[in-house]
Amino acid sequence: MNSALYTNVRAAGLTVSHACEVGVFLPDTSNVLGWIQDGTRTTLVECDPAVVTALHARFDVMPNVHILPVAVADEASTLTFYRTGASTFGSNVPSSPALVNDGYKPSERDVFTVPAVTFDTIDDSSIDVLSVDVEGGEWYVLRHLQSRPQVICVETHGKRYVNPFLREITEWTQANGYGSWYFDDCDTVYRLGWTAPTENRATPLGFWQRIKKTLRGY
Repeated sequence: MNSALYTNVRAAGLTVSHACEVGVFLPDTSNVLGWIQDGTRTTLVECDPAVVTALHARFDVMPNVHILPVAVADEASTLTFYRTGASTFGSNVPSSPALVNDGYKPSERDVFTVPAVTFDTIDDSSIDVLSVDVEGGEWYVLRHLQSRPQVICVETHGKRYVNPFLREITEWTQANGYGSWYFDDCDTVYRLGWTAPTENRATPLGFWQRIKKTLRGY
């Protein structure tokens, strides 16, 4: 279980009636598993059919969980994806962690296609916590968001990777009253009405990691 988001939101005393995760991957790695286990209404959006099967096997016995087997994009379409495990990404993104950090070369053997929808067709304006990790396509979720969650967690960085739409994400969060609450090794967590300085909750670098980062300029 990736419990950091759940733990931090609970510690802040925020009430969550509806949690949503876009880009879930395996059930035990879900960012919103804590709310699922609490019985909170939860929407899981996942495009990979193999992962969807695993989600149904784990959560179909839980009436609070709704699984949507679609991709989220900037327009309704059929979208091509490259399956690379936890870093599976869509052909509609200019860069992704698999391409930047792992040196992945797109291959036809990894391709699958799925229906894609805009997020406003999913969002009923009731989401309190939103976690988005879709390997470079996070902006396509935010720009069609109808809810104004208390907390939004977005994959923005990691090693050499920087989200290709970081400027758009930053401008949208600021325009809609969100401040950067904290960041960790790969996500930035935005909180509605947050005005205090951003907290650094990333894993501390070791000595040689700091040297390497300095030499490479990132």
